[in-house]
Amino acid sequence: MREFRTPVAVLAAIAAVTLLTACGAEGGPQERAFDVAPYVHQGHVADCEAFGSQADAQAVLRADALDPNGLDRDGDGIACPDLGGPKDRKPVHRDFMTDVDGAPVIEPKEAP
Repeated sequence: MREFRTPVAVLAAIAAVTLLTACGAEGGPQERAFDVAPYVHQGHVADCEAFGSQADAQAVLRADALDPNGLDRDGDGIACPDLGGPKDRKPVHRDFMTDVDGAPVIEPKEAP
């Protein structure tokens, strides 16, 4: 005997598979992966124009808060705010001063 499924059951199965695929293995939404390795600990290798989105630039700033690439010119912890989305507006904590090129300013020690 042949078993027929109702259209509602078929649609429910399709929805479940789609939902599970979209959520990934951990059950949460999948995050975009961006490889920051070519941009960190290399000195100045990229400007804001090198990134496809603000979130990509923010990932690089998050990986190296010293910001040798000068992505956070105003020091507010947000890299390349004028780039398009996706966006990552969670500031990177930067508790040091930087010069115009983004290099940390180290105060000279007083002589003993």
